[in-house]
Amino acid sequence: MRRRKSTIFFVVFGICLILFAIALQVGWILLNLQQIAMLVFGIIFFAAIITGLVLNTTFLVREIRRNEQQNAFLNAMTHELKTPIASIKLYLETVKTRDLPEEKRREFYDVMLSDSDRLLNTVEQVLQASRTREKKRELNYSDVKIAELIAESVRVVRSRYNLVKEEIVVGDFDNDITVEGDLSELKTAFGNLLDNAVKYSNDEINISVRGRVRTGGWIDIYVKDNGYGIPASEVRRVFRRFYRVPNESADNTKGTGLGLYIVESIIKKHGGKVFAKSRGIGFGSTFTVRLPIKKKADSPE
Repeated sequence: MRRRKSTIFFVVFGICLILFAIALQVGWILLNLQQIAMLVFGIIFFAAIITGLVLNTTFLVREIRRNEQQNAFLNAMTHELKTPIASIKLYLETVKTRDLPEEKRREFYDVMLSDSDRLLNTVEQVLQASRTREKKRELNYSDVKIAELIAESVRVVRSRYNLVKEEIVVGDFDNDITVEGDLSELKTAFGNLLDNAVKYSNDEINISVRGRVRTGGWIDIYVKDNGYGIPASEVRRVFRRFYRVPNESADNTKGTGLGLYIVESIIKKHGGKVFAKSRGIGFGSTFTVRLPIKKKADSPE
């Protein structure tokens, strides 16, 4: 709230300065119509002042927004790290101080392992976001079959959230379609897309993954969910670092605001593109990953 008030104050302040500069310049011009040389100089000086004020106000607003996003990221990270640690500590203390039946003890172990996986996944996501910013970092390229990549990514997410097969429906992918890329990086990208689809789904999870070969040597992979959806004004922003869609229904959803940023960074490094589409709040979302298909080598005669 305090940062929002600061933003409003500086925006209004910038607008007032611009209006004041315009008033002074107009008055000065009216009083000096006969002095052509001074008039030209005044116009140039006026344009420079206006340009400086506009740039200053624009920079200030962007900086305040960036600080708000970073603060939101820190709050999310604190929650993502503190919650599993507190849970693990509580279960460990319970196991240590109480004589529990073996069945209950195993249940506690499973919960602690799940929390440790969540903690590790959060740390890995932050590290991955840092690695994606390293422009000189080389990828370990190999031939990656899309069908196997999708199947493995879906298997991991199903296992992580204990989902049944019907909750993530996978279409038929041609086993011969191959892309050239880093298998680990691509698994991270599709894992983040599927992870987001699950986290932002409604109570009834209904996710579909399908592919379509396009002319020109491209393949589109669609990840569609029935979740909260994205407002039309926010669709272009969802891939920004630290950005999370403002949505009261999704305020309690776990996340750091890095998942989609990582997805876009990885796909771009592989010469592809990623798009987001949604009809609005309550209508779910569809994310499209477009990758170049590796051409088959000509068979020897």
